[in-house]
Amino acid sequence: MRFCNTLPDMKYILIGVALSVIGLLGLSRLSNRLPNGLGVSSGQLAQCPSSKNCVSSQSSDREKRVAPIKASGPSDIVMADLIHAIESMKGGRITALDGRYLRAEFTSRVWRFVDDLECYHDVEHGIIHVRSASRVGYSDFGTNRKRVEELRANMTAE
Repeated sequence: MRFCNTLPDMKYILIGVALSVIGLLGLSRLSNRLPNGLGVSSGQLAQCPSSKNCVSSQSSDREKRVAPIKASGPSDIVMADLIHAIESMKGGRITALDGRYLRAEFTSRVWRFVDDLECYHDVEHGIIHVRSASRVGYSDFGTNRKRVEELRANMTAE
């Protein structure tokens, strides 16, 4: 008799799991929309939002700030190295390239969430400004910071 009493509880657990999966899939679909305001304007990448899922070398917020990547030399060579470095990273693909500006999208393997990585080569200062941000959610558990550091390591290895 005890077994029969647990069946309704199991039904609610399965319904809860199903709704959770449907919700995550819905978030995943939302993450495929390109955010407004991306790009470079007067040498500045977009500011990070208030959420904790963005880092930028141009942020004034210490928690969101990452160092720019050192990259001196002709812009066409720096950008070619940058493309090669990004293409060697898992889940990444270049989606925009305009002179000294590059945008790439990184898609997570399981839930297919999309993050945007933006790079701008500041020739005058011999650096690449970077911004990496998740499209959905509040926290990214350090994923965007790790991505920028992986990119930095790949550029150093070039």
